[in-house]
Amino acid sequence: MKMGLIGLGRMGGNMVRRLVQDGHDVVGYDLAADNVKQAEEAGAEGADSLEALVEALETPRVVWVMVPHGEPTRSTIEKLLPHLETEDILIDGGNSHYTDSIAHAKVCAERGIHFLDIGVSGGVWGLKIGYCMMIGGPHEAFERVEPILSTLAPEDGYAHVGPSGAGHFVKMVHNAIEYAMLQAIGEGFGCLDASDWDLDLKQIASVWRHGSVIRCWLLELLEDAFEEEGNDLGDIAPYVDDSGTGRWTVDYALEKAVPVPAIATALFERFDSRTEERFAYRTIAALRNQFGGHAVRKE
Repeated sequence: MKMGLIGLGRMGGNMVRRLVQDGHDVVGYDLAADNVKQAEEAGAEGADSLEALVEALETPRVVWVMVPHGEPTRSTIEKLLPHLETEDILIDGGNSHYTDSIAHAKVCAERGIHFLDIGVSGGVWGLKIGYCMMIGGPHEAFERVEPILSTLAPEDGYAHVGPSGAGHFVKMVHNAIEYAMLQAIGEGFGCLDASDWDLDLKQIASVWRHGSVIRCWLLELLEDAFEEEGNDLGDIAPYVDDSGTGRWTVDYALEKAVPVPAIATALFERFDSRTEERFAYRTIAALRNQFGGHAVRKE
């Protein structure tokens, strides 16, 4: 299947590689020429502008936008729309707010263009193990792009979850759950680090992965982090950033009067990490770097 992909950074670039490896034809564009060059080296066709990317695709087109949420996504979609035609499919695979996706879907529908909002999880590991994807939008458009989705996702790793906005809404809640899980792991290892025994934290992360009630991929990644950084994670600053999805979930919960104390506390703890030293924050920062390639501050 032929498609265009805009945004060839950390995730978009790896998505190109996974698609090309499975025989899809990809036309890629990015503001950074080096990213386009790397996509070409991986087997994609490079484009030097949004217009060139659209022109390189046969109708009905499939164009996937993989850029940061907010203004970068909004401006990219605004620039694309005049060049798209009826029955084309426009996909937003970034971490957009679901209300933005509902608005984009409405504008696209007025032009006869199908819009899909796809929440993508997988981080830097997606190239190797695939991306979990949550898709919102017209079911007809979802079915048309299934060959792409089946390539990008692991087995049973994607689903059409509802109408426009539903994909990014589900991804928003997914990320909020991630906040709480990371906080619990970080606090637990903070207790272990403070003990009177000289505990091997890498060993504990490893043993918990095998048969324990809390076994999970995050513990595997934490074991890797301890292997790379040492038991004290000493080179990683206890500063934890947030991508916005936790804030949006707390806002939504307040609007709907849904109690989310663990998620809210995890969000506020991230704010607190920027003012206070705690081992828990080193742990969370290390984990975010392991699964998502998120930058860490070094000390």
